[in-house]
Amino acid sequence: MLAHEQYFSVIYEDNHLIVVNKKAGLLVQGDESGDLCLVDVVKDYLKHKYEKQSAVFCGLPHRLDRPVSGLVVMTKTSRALERMNKIFSSRAVKKTYWAIVGRKPEPIAGHLRHWLVKDRNRNTVSYSQKEVPNSQLAELDYQLIKPLNPHYLIEVNPITGRPHQIRVQLSALECSIVGDLKYGYPKANADMSIALHARRIEFLHPVRKQNVVFEANVPNSEVWSSVRSLMPKAIAPPPPLLAES
Repeated sequence: MLAHEQYFSVIYEDNHLIVVNKKAGLLVQGDESGDLCLVDVVKDYLKHKYEKQSAVFCGLPHRLDRPVSGLVVMTKTSRALERMNKIFSSRAVKKTYWAIVGRKPEPIAGHLRHWLVKDRNRNTVSYSQKEVPNSQLAELDYQLIKPLNPHYLIEVNPITGRPHQIRVQLSALECSIVGDLKYGYPKANADMSIALHARRIEFLHPVRKQNVVFEANVPNSEVWSSVRSLMPKAIAPPPPLLAES
């Protein structure tokens, strides 16, 4: 059994969902690299926790980039996955990210709207101020939370969910995320993470039909050390109902 604590911590679990706080550097879903991924680690965790002899189901209705930390919602049944896919595709999810950036945003709060084009060969995304061929509209709201000297902590609320969206749009604002060499920051973090964290998520539970809110603490890495003291008391997740139907 893999020691799951080095890869994720469990925020919430019931018969339908498992919500985890992913560590930066771990792939969410397997790719051509063959590297270990969150889906496999969570499957291993569930298999041993419940002493399953058969295959374990672990559905993935959304993703985080490899160098990003924070909340990932996964499903334990195909029915829950189908419903969560609809919830995400209909944008009925409220997501909040925290980012540490190298420059004070001007203005300190606003709305960003760009058209993004993904280069699959280079795994990068470019932006345009107007619609171009093969582009997707990307929108987010942001606001400055606090200067950190020499960096700045900002809160981001994405409206759309495009690949690399927050990273690209903040770079377009000339506020590259600390450690993000791919999108303009000049220096890598020691652990090769970027200072972007999926902090909060809110949606209607796919089976219980109750509004649920989950929060994840920032990493214990040096880049986040000045933020940890600012952390408010986390919202208590809803009680798990592991005996429900």
